[in-house]
Amino acid sequence: VLVLSGKIREVGEKILASNGKEVDFASALKSCEEAGGTLATPTNEEENKAILGIVKQYNRYAYLGIKEGENSGQFNYINGTPLNYTKWHQNEPNGKGTEKCVEMYTDGSWSNKKCNLYRLTICEF
Repeated sequence: VLVLSGKIREVGEKILASNGKEVDFASALKSCEEAGGTLATPTNEEENKAILGIVKQYNRYAYLGIKEGENSGQFNYINGTPLNYTKWHQNEPNGKGTEKCVEMYTDGSWSNKKCNLYRLTICEF
């Protein structure tokens, strides 16, 4: 029996889902794209809370669909558009160009991190 209770959440126009796997950023993005979606990307507080619900359920940090652009310290959505909503943790982003990916902490705030760490995969559709 496929158990999806709590693994799928609807928020606005988006459906969020996690396979519970922890992988690096490129692998997480690839698995979401292969499933027909992309990495979960909060564009407002409601979406951030919905993603946080999955993060808390697994009690694991998760990558978000946000990356540092050409300019150090400037973060964009995966499609390249500038962020219209942020929830950076205090003193974040830091890393001065070495931390190009973004993770969500278990309190819903964000931190930029290296892209080779293993984090929870949460996709949006």
